[in-house]
Amino acid sequence: MPESSSVEQRPRGPDDSHSPATPLIATTPKQPPPESRESIRVRQLVILSFWAIVVFLGLPIWWWTTSVYRARLPLREMEDWAQGKSCRPSFPLEIVVESLSLQEPDINRIVRATQHALDDQNDFSPHHLRLRVGSNHAAANASQQQWQYETSGQNEPIHEESIQPKESALTVRLAPQSGLATARAELRTHSTLLYILYPPALVPPASSTSFPLATFVATQLQDLFAEEQAIIAHALTLNPSSYGSHQPPASAGPSASTSNVPMTGSKDHRSGHTRALSPELAARLASRATRALKYAPTYHITISLFTPNAWPSSWEIESAIAEYLTPLLESASIISNFTIDTQTQLYAGFSPSVQEPQYDADHGVWTLREEDLSSFINAAEWPLSPSIGAGPTLNFIIYVPDSSTTPLIIKDSQATSWLIPQWGGVMILNPSPSLGQTGAQASNLSKEDIQPALLVFSHQLLSFLGAPQSPPSIPLQLQTLTRVRAASLFQSASSTLGSLARLTVALPSIAIPKTVSTAVEVTLNHLEATCNALKDGRFNAALEHAKTAETAAERGFFEKSMVGQVYFPDEHKVAVYLPLLGPVGVPLIMSALKELKRMWMTRHISHPGP
Repeated sequence: MPESSSVEQRPRGPDDSHSPATPLIATTPKQPPPESRESIRVRQLVILSFWAIVVFLGLPIWWWTTSVYRARLPLREMEDWAQGKSCRPSFPLEIVVESLSLQEPDINRIVRATQHALDDQNDFSPHHLRLRVGSNHAAANASQQQWQYETSGQNEPIHEESIQPKESALTVRLAPQSGLATARAELRTHSTLLYILYPPALVPPASSTSFPLATFVATQLQDLFAEEQAIIAHALTLNPSSYGSHQPPASAGPSASTSNVPMTGSKDHRSGHTRALSPELAARLASRATRALKYAPTYHITISLFTPNAWPSSWEIESAIAEYLTPLLESASIISNFTIDTQTQLYAGFSPSVQEPQYDADHGVWTLREEDLSSFINAAEWPLSPSIGAGPTLNFIIYVPDSSTTPLIIKDSQATSWLIPQWGGVMILNPSPSLGQTGAQASNLSKEDIQPALLVFSHQLLSFLGAPQSPPSIPLQLQTLTRVRAASLFQSASSTLGSLARLTVALPSIAIPKTVSTAVEVTLNHLEATCNALKDGRFNAALEHAKTAETAAERGFFEKSMVGQVYFPDEHKVAVYLPLLGPVGVPLIMSALKELKRMWMTRHISHPGP
C-alpha cells in the first residue's frame, strides 16, 4: 500500500499556465519542552511564598501600624448625663429666721406659714427656699451686737452685721416696730441680712389661721431670688454658650440693642413645666445675656488712664485698687481668678469722629451725645489690651477731660459712665477744681479721686461676670453667681459628653486615645459630685467640681490626635495606597490567577468529562 505523502500541490490558477506546479510544505511550530513536575512545584512555591509573606507578614504589620486606637467609652452613661437622666440638679437655699421678741411657738408658726406660702408661689421646683428657725445661740449673739432700731428718722437699723452659718444663703430678722402701718423690708448693699420691720398687730394669735406677716415675708423672699431662679432655669434649659462670647465686638462701643433672645418664658425640660416671666424680668435676662462674658477660669483686667493734656501724669492706682477693688476680687475668687495691670497715656484725646462737646448753658456743663459713645474709644491711638492669653481681657478706661470742657457728662442721661458689652467700661472723671491749678496736686490723682471710678468698675465687673441685678446686696449677688456658674458649667460639661458620644458613634474611624477615656471618667466622677453637692446645698464645692468637670470634658472633646482624624477621609487613604499597592498587587494577582487556570486545565485534561 503506498505511503501517504505530505506534499500537496497547489491548484493552478489562470496566471499559472506557464508556471510549473510548486509543492507547499506545512511546518508545525516548535513547542517548548514540557515542564517537569519539579519546576511546576518550584513555581507554585514561589507564588505561594509571596502570598504568604503578604498575608501573614505584610497585612499584620500594615494593620498594626495603621490601625486607629479607640478606647472604650461609656456611651450610654454619657448620653444619660447629656439628656438629664442621670441627675436632676436641685438648689435648696437655706434661709435662717431669727427673732428676739417672739416666743418660740409664735416664730415656729410664722416659719411654717411662710414656708407654705413660698411653696405655693414657687413654680420652678429645682430651685426652692427652705426656712429654719435660728438657734438661741445666734439670737444671743445678735442681742449682744446691738440688735435694735432707732425710733426716730427712718427707723433704720444701727447695726447690721450677723454671725450666720456658712451654709445659709440669707438671714431674716423679724423685729416689731411701733408706729408702722405696714411691714417693710430692708436689705443693705454689703449684707446678707434682711430686716423685716412690722407692727406688732401683724402677729396673729395662736388660734388665728391668717398670717399676713408670713405672706409678706414670703413675697419679699420670692422677689429677692426671682431673678436667680429664672437664670438657673435658663441655664439648665439652654446651652450656656448662648449667654455671650468672650470675644470683643468688632468695633468697641456701647450697644443700645437688646439681646435677640427675648425670654417671655422658659421651659424646664427636666421637670416638664413652663415658667412665665414678667416683662421686667425677661428684660433683665436679655440684658444679662448681652453683657455677660462666657465663663473663664481667669480674667485679665486692664485699667487705663487717658487724658488729652499733660496732667494728671501720675495716680495712686495701686493703693486705690487695694482698697476699693481687691476686696471684691477676693470675694469673687471662688468663681474665677483675676489679674490686673494699669497704664497711663497722656495727650490721648477721644476719637476724631466724635462731635466736639457742646456747652449746656442751662446746667453749666459740657455734654456728649449718646450716639457718639459708640465711637468714643480711640482704638487707633489708645494702647488697649486685646484678649490674648489664657482668659478674656476687660478694659476699664478712666478719661480725664480737658479743664476747658469740664464738667463733661452724657447728654439726656446726665451720666458720666457707660458699659461696653463683653469688652469693658468707660468713666469720665471730671477733675476737681484743685486739679486745674498748677503744682504737684494738679499732676496727681489721689486715691480718693479714683474711688468713684473704681466703684463704677466694680458694678460693671459684676455685670460682665453675669451677676443678677437683684438683689442689690453684693454678697447675695456673689452667692447667686456661684450657683448660676455651677449650673451652667454642669450643663455645659453634660452637653459636651453627649456631643463626644455622638461623635464617637458617627465617625467609627476616628481615633479615641486613652487620654480621652481618662477625661471622660474624670468628667463623670465630678458631675456626680457636683450633683450631690448641689442637692446638699454645698454650692462652693459644687462649683469646684463643675469647674473640673467642664475642663476635663473640653480637654477630652478637643483632643488633638482625635480631631486630626476628622479631616482625613477615606478618599485620601485610597489616593495614598493605590500608587503603592498597584505595582505590587497586579503581578501577584495575575500570577496567582494564571497558575490557578493552569491547574484547572491540567485537571480537566486528566479527568475529561463524559
